[in-house]
Order: sequence, then C-alpha cells, then structure tokens
Amino acid sequence: MLPSSTVENYLKTIYLGSATPGIPSRLLAMGQLASALGVTPGTATTMVKTLAESGLVKYEPYSGVALTRAGEKLAARVLRRHRLVELFLVQVMGLRWDEVHEEAELLEHVVSDRLIDRMDEMLGRPEVDPHGDPIPDADGVVKPQSGQTLLTCPLHTRVIVRRVIDQDKMFLRFIESNNLKPGESIEVEERDNAADSVRVRGKNDRRLTIGTRAASKLLVQIARVLLLVVLASSAASAQAQGSARPFEITDNSFFVEEAFNQEAGIFQNIATFRMSARNEWDASFTQEWPLFGQRHQISYTIPYAGATAGTGLADVMIHYRIQLMTDDAGKPAFSPRLSLIVPTGNAGGGLGRTGAGWQVNLPFSEQAGDTYLRRGERDLARAADAQPDARSNDPAEERHHALAGARVGWNHGDTQIVVGAAAPVIWLEGSAVVAGFGYLSYELPFNP
Repeated sequence: MLPSSTVENYLKTIYLGSATPGIPSRLLAMGQLASALGVTPGTATTMVKTLAESGLVKYEPYSGVALTRAGEKLAARVLRRHRLVELFLVQVMGLRWDEVHEEAELLEHVVSDRLIDRMDEMLGRPEVDPHGDPIPDADGVVKPQSGQTLLTCPLHTRVIVRRVIDQDKMFLRFIESNNLKPGESIEVEERDNAADSVRVRGKNDRRLTIGTRAASKLLVQIARVLLLVVLASSAASAQAQGSARPFEITDNSFFVEEAFNQEAGIFQNIATFRMSARNEWDASFTQEWPLFGQRHQISYTIPYAGATAGTGLADVMIHYRIQLMTDDAGKPAFSPRLSLIVPTGNAGGGLGRTGAGWQVNLPFSEQAGDTYLRRGERDLARAADAQPDARSNDPAEERHHALAGARVGWNHGDTQIVVGAAAPVIWLEGSAVVAGFGYLSYELPFNP
C-alpha cells in the first residue's frame, strides 16, 4: 500500500529539518516539525508515534524525531519527485522559478515513478533543481554539496551562487531581480555585524546591501576558473596557512620534470625559452593548479615557436598528474602525467601535428641532501602524425641531455620566484651541439 500524502509530507519535512546544510543530521524538535507543517504540537506527536510504529521514524519524547533508514529512503523519493517536477515545470513548461513550489507540492504525491524517470531522462539527469537544491537519484542517494553562505565565504573573492534555501515567492523574486540566482558570480565586499548587513558586488559591478538573514540563505562556492593568469592572484590565502615557509625548491620542473604536484592553495606560472642548435627557438607558458588538494593536479602548456618555415603557436597541451608516491621513508616521489595534445599549431610549417595526440610522462624524484635527483624519466606518446614530442620540431633527429645548469630562487612573503639557465646537449644528426635553455617560475597562493 502506498503511503498517504500526509505521511509523505511528514517524512519529507523531517528529512529537510534534520539535514540543514552545513549541520550534521540531528533530531528535529517536535515544535519545529509542527510549525513547519502548520499543525498543532499534539497532532504532530500523534502522527509521529504512528510513523514510529511503522518503522519509518525514531521518536524520543521531549527530544525530537529522526528518520529510520526506511523512512529516509521514502523521504528522498518524495524529494526527488518534488525537485524534478519543479525543474520540469521551469525548463519545459516555462513557469517561473518562484511559482513552481506549490505546484510541485501537489504533483509530488500523484506522479508515478515511471513518469519521474522519464522526466529525469528528458532533463539530462540533472543534479539540482531551479533553486540549486540537490536532486536525489533513483536510489534515494543525494550527492553531497560543499559550499558556504555569504556570511562565511571569504571577502573580496569571486564566488558563484549555488543554492537558494528559501521557497518564499517574495524572496525568490528579490533574488532574481538583484541577479543573485544560482549560477551568478558575486563578491562579498563587507560585513557589518552592528547593522546585520552584508554588502555584495554583483553583475556589472552593481553593489547591493542585504540583511544577514537573507545572506544566510544563499550558498556559494568559490569560483575556480582556470584562466591565463600571469603573475596575478588574490593574496587572501597564504601558503602554508599564512606562515612563512622555509626556502626550498621541490616542485619547479627545471628542464627535467620533477615528481611533485602543487600544494593545496598554491598555483604556479612557468615560462621557458630554448634556442636550438639550428637557430630555431621555442618558448612556452605553463600554469599548474592543484585539484582538491595535492594528490591531483591539472595544468596546461601554451607553446610558441620559431621554425624554418615560420613563427607561431605550436600545439597546446592539457595535463593531468596524480601524486602516487611522495619522497619519504626511502621511497622516491612519483607523479605520472597524462597529457592531451591539441593540434593548434601549423603542422605544415613545422609548428605542430596534423592531429590530436596524447603523451604519458613518468617522472621520479629523490632527494639527496638538499638536492633533488631525477632517477628516471620516460616519455611515451602517440599522435596522428607519429611525432612523439610536441616540443621538438624534429623529434626523430633531436635528443636532449642536460650538460650543465643552475637555478636560484627567492621567497617573498607568500610567493616564490625561481630562475634558471641550462646548457643542454642536443644530439643532432649524429653530432652533439650545445644549446641554451632559460627558465622562470612564479608561485603564489590563491583562494582554495
């Protein structure tokens, strides 16, 4: 027998009331439950006792109520129907986001699971509804959301609105009219505790002051847009949690790639220049970003080269690295890299490939005293035109080995600058010729 709409409303309300964003699941007080449902405390208590007898909730007199596993699964199904219906009404039926809640309250109890699954498929298996609320999947599992409110996010940092925790029509219209809907980019400029207000800067640099109550209903996430940011960053986040770090160079890949990913909260800009024995040259800019901590790293390399046939952009590379081992307990650091080679260069002019390719790099690094030694590095690559190295104009004829080189670095506050030069030996058509290589790295914090 299917549960009644009253049972479903109780379960859904307990589910939402005991799982406030940012607060672990807890017992919901009976007074809060009664208020949310618009019934008297006595009525709510009677219904909760019935639900407890059915095994859907756990009721603790004078403390509150919580869902059992069975009750939680049923509540998630109701919530799934509600939020998918809301999204369907907005995206397909064209209703406003501030008028779909009441409609979904009615339809969530009568729409079949088959129809809900079809809606889900038509909408592209969405993860959130129009208000940014997470949509449980068919098994009732809700993907965790990370985020902060406008009361807790960093000041002077671009954030993206992800969720609006209020279904009141007037509030949603206020949010929409001031460009604060999910997906909007804003920045908190000031919080005034005395006035209970928050000043934000939004679209077109428009400034708006809202109350702390409204600010607490907007969940945001720090914008992580990987742009070509050269020597620029927000200074709000300090390396090593704001403390001065001892000087060391452990993740600057100087001529040979080192097996150390970027630390969390730190990104790096790397510029290189090489002059070959044939008076050909190439330069590159690489930017490395940690992804959810030091274990994962993403980066890109933009090369620019001068060849016999001309000068221009070579093949861009997009990289992913994973820190599988760190340099401790007698083990070397190991951080394999997988790269996508994008054919952006002029292959006819010797500046790139004729098709996309990939590259695998397997760098090991081990520290001996204060010096890091690369114990082995091997490139494996494949491209449409069978050129194994995007950085070499004629990889079949050139092979590189570092003959001599040096680098030096400075810490300045939370940033680090490293410069280096090397004289690599290029084996060209059976003879060894010395060339030149220059290196510049600028490492600095960003807001994680």
